[in-house]
Amino acid sequence: MPDMMLPPKAVIPHRDPFLLLTEVTEVTVGEKAVGYWDLTGDEPFFEGHFPGRPTLPGVLMCESIAQLGAYALLTRPDFAGRLALFGGLDGVRFRRQVVPGERLDLEVALGRVSARAGKGTGRASVDGRRPAGVN
Repeated sequence: MPDMMLPPKAVIPHRDPFLLLTEVTEVTVGEKAVGYWDLTGDEPFFEGHFPGRPTLPGVLMCESIAQLGAYALLTRPDFAGRLALFGGLDGVRFRRQVVPGERLDLEVALGRVSARAGKGTGRASVDGRRPAGVN
């Protein structure tokens, strides 16, 4: 594992305002990754979701996990520079709200990967408590 991870923009194609991954802190090429998304409270979706009680939409938690999965996959030399598309979710569970100012810690493990598709598992946590998990 390198001492310094490449920034997400150097590996995945996502850009603001839809880059939902602040930093990747650990990667095993093509297998797993660990990272996080710092929620500053300045994200525009908080204004409308929900006024007076801003809450991170659950689907954006899933997307941030998927972006970390894309990072893990696209570190493989045979996938570098390709477009990893999100194909679906199984077994999604939301367990707690995530609010502005929190850091969403992310973990992804890739399972089966072929030239056309892949499958993995991911989870998010805040202060050790898990608000979301996906397969």
